[in-house]
Amino acid sequence: MKKNRAVLILTIVLIALAALLIWNNRYLTTIRGESADFSVWDTASITKVFIADRMNHETLLERTENGWTLNKDYKAHPKKIDQLFYTLYKVRIRMPVSRASHDNVITQMASRSNKVEVYQVVPRINLFNRIKLFYHEKRTKVFYVGESTQDNNGTFMLREGADQAYIVYIPGFRGYISTRFTADPDDWRDHTIFHESLANIQSVSVEFGDNPMGSFRIDNTGHHQYQLTRLADNQSLPFDTLKVINFLSSFNDLRFEALINTITPQPRLDSIRNAQFLHRITMVNKEGKQISMKTYPKRQQTVNTIPEEERPMDVDRMYAFINDDRDFVLVQYYVFDKVIKDITYYEAGNPIQFEIDHYQIVQ
Repeated sequence: MKKNRAVLILTIVLIALAALLIWNNRYLTTIRGESADFSVWDTASITKVFIADRMNHETLLERTENGWTLNKDYKAHPKKIDQLFYTLYKVRIRMPVSRASHDNVITQMASRSNKVEVYQVVPRINLFNRIKLFYHEKRTKVFYVGESTQDNNGTFMLREGADQAYIVYIPGFRGYISTRFTADPDDWRDHTIFHESLANIQSVSVEFGDNPMGSFRIDNTGHHQYQLTRLADNQSLPFDTLKVINFLSSFNDLRFEALINTITPQPRLDSIRNAQFLHRITMVNKEGKQISMKTYPKRQQTVNTIPEEERPMDVDRMYAFINDDRDFVLVQYYVFDKVIKDITYYEAGNPIQFEIDHYQIVQ
């Protein structure tokens, strides 16, 4: 008798709990309204975002202890991640797509849309959004992002499995948000080439393709102790300590401007790769990790009727290969000028030089 009573009580408790969970889910949905169809209210719980398009581009963004990664191979751009989360949090439904244009919108989205999957760590039990138990990773959102509306102030979106498409927007923002859900991995790449603290740099070498005597290496030989070596004859030279420290400190943040792998024909890439490089910069940190880049001259972009070899040299940008020559990028002289001076600049007793509009004034 007591056993049957215990079973009955347990059954009643489970039924009550199930009813409470169902009611709670409906309650939260009612409070949040239609905006919950696409919004992610707790972006801190997002663990993964997968985006794919109709051109076989795929992007997998994953949260790790060291930040967000892209397709498990690269670091994702922090600002891009922040913008994505802001969009997921702020996106709201403006209105359903009208019946008159709904079929056309669905047809367009079938051929031109990006699929977005959002994964979060969520509780299996959520009571009134206060008591949360048994967290696990779950795919919480799946939707399709279409093109912009005619006035460019809205974007078409459709939840997976839904029959109704919507026009969505971000309150206070004029424009469309489809570009924030790009599936091209290149759009999510972090632009960092060198990012190492002064204390963790073991050595940096700079080689000049047309000036071997200007090539050098700076080694960290101890606590705030350095050595300047001319690579042409492996000779150690006295140096200006402040200039050396400023040089090494610059490797804390050196970035490329644009990734141009996919827009440069392979024959052009091979031609540049086989030409004489301008600079080869190699940094080794204290864990033995080596990062290298090679720069090449770039000619200005002018009208197509002028052959490239006759165009003037670009004084603002140059080409570069990074990541073991796998990536072809544009870099700015403005960013890298501080680390591509030859050895004479660092030698002790060399006067300070200031560069103004490519003219040098020597004190």
